[in-house]
Amino acid sequence: MEARHLRYAVALAEHQHFGRAAAALGIAQPPLSKQIGDLERELGARLFNRTPHGVFPTAAGDAFLSRARRALTEMSAAVVDAGRAARGETGRLRLGFIGSAVLELLPSVLSRFGREHPDVRMALHEMSSARGAAALLAGDLDIAITRGAPRGAGAENLVSVSVGQDRLIAVVGMGNPHAGQGQIHVDQLRAQTLIVAPPEEEPATLATICELLGERVLPLGGTVEARDVHTIVGLAACGIGVGLGPSCMRRAARPDVRFLDVAPHTDLPPLVMSYRAGDPGPVLGAYLDVTRELCPNVRGLR
Repeated sequence: MEARHLRYAVALAEHQHFGRAAAALGIAQPPLSKQIGDLERELGARLFNRTPHGVFPTAAGDAFLSRARRALTEMSAAVVDAGRAARGETGRLRLGFIGSAVLELLPSVLSRFGREHPDVRMALHEMSSARGAAALLAGDLDIAITRGAPRGAGAENLVSVSVGQDRLIAVVGMGNPHAGQGQIHVDQLRAQTLIVAPPEEEPATLATICELLGERVLPLGGTVEARDVHTIVGLAACGIGVGLGPSCMRRAARPDVRFLDVAPHTDLPPLVMSYRAGDPGPVLGAYLDVTRELCPNVRGLR
């Protein structure tokens, strides 16, 4: 039994005449009669009564046609679903990202992708650069957005492209003596309690700060650890110390803090989007297409 047998039986039941059913199907009447006869012999039951007034389903025919119609509907739906999946309109996207990516990169990309692909299930996970890279390498993520490119075993099998560039800035509460300045010099930072991301969370950022200060590690007792930019800003507002983070941190502005440029100008490692090399799959491909459109300066996406 093939799908065409189901279509032939349904058409015959609808038109109640071999000639009209054959015309609707675009075939000659004899082949239709033969196919229906073959189907009845395969099933071992007469599906239609042939009468001078028309062709009508038997009890066995009614039972068969009920399921045949459902089967044809499911087959049509399967074709539609397969096409949508192939175009990246359905499926799942697992994205890991550092908190600062929500300040500039992700709002426009996720908003556009969500509008154009409402049936894609997005699993979004805020995580540190180190955890995001590890999850991507382990196959637990489809995309990781990190500060600096992932490193370690398997990183050579990733496609990693820069999607944003930040420089180091400082944030202080209104009561800090530097709040009225436009910038703070590295020599002034050495005398401050620094609010920074912990080394296991953002090692690339911390390494840049240590290099700027001319220290291998930040002074013990001279730092307060904060896992995301909003906490860095909040602790600076409390007068705990001087927060250090990416320049996109300015988007987390609040009235009780001031943002300062750090002198000398110091670039942080770029914001990097990574995914596994090879065929990215239709959903990931659709996400990359949106990123290309909204981030025209991004190079290396494929």
